[in-house]
Amino acid sequence: MSDKLLRLGVNIDHVATVRNARGGAYPDPLRAAKLAEDAGADGITAHLREDRRHISDADIDGLMEVLSVPLNFEMAATPEMQKIALRHKPHAVCIVPEKREERTTEGGLEVAREENKLAHYIAPLREAGCRVSIFIAADQRQIEAAHRIGAEVIELHTGAYCDAHAEGRMDEASSELESLREMSAFAHSLGLEVHAGHGLTYDTVKPVAAFPEVRELNIGHFLIGESIFLGLTPAIAEMRRLMDEARA
Repeated sequence: MSDKLLRLGVNIDHVATVRNARGGAYPDPLRAAKLAEDAGADGITAHLREDRRHISDADIDGLMEVLSVPLNFEMAATPEMQKIALRHKPHAVCIVPEKREERTTEGGLEVAREENKLAHYIAPLREAGCRVSIFIAADQRQIEAAHRIGAEVIELHTGAYCDAHAEGRMDEASSELESLREMSAFAHSLGLEVHAGHGLTYDTVKPVAAFPEVRELNIGHFLIGESIFLGLTPAIAEMRRLMDEARA
């Protein structure tokens, strides 16, 4: 894929959320992953949380078996998750902050404060052949720390920008977008591959997709929600269209 084209990773966590609401087997996240793949997703993202509130261990087992596109395995920096990742050796692991009481990931990982610990934590993952991504805020100090510990990829948290946009705080949205733009360029200058995600919608994706340094967007909750009205394939196709239009 050329540098100009932008990859789309589809997060299927909330297909599992709906399944788990009834405690049965439907809807099946693996089926959603294959549909997303057929619809043009360049990768599938799944977050195995400590409390297993959506994706389960069996889902990860199944995804590793059925996917033809890369799996981006989101995980907290815990010994349990490291062991699971080392057993499966997915294409990529994305280290994210995680609090049991949060509804969704609330911000970026505090890398600078935990630099030594995280450096030792990700070393076995890199040795196993996984691409290590760190989910962080658009903050120069955190980006520099991610670079020092040996991460190959950063994923910039776009939630503050998306929230401000959704609530009509447009000056704040513009400021957050400018920070994302500046930090995308800064991370790229260090040799890091830049991804972005969290809260992106049809209304907010194009400005971020237009950043030339960004190579991948990971989008989940909005696409799963929109699929209720459009179907998963058309929902993904429209996101893909907007991303490509932003890069044209």
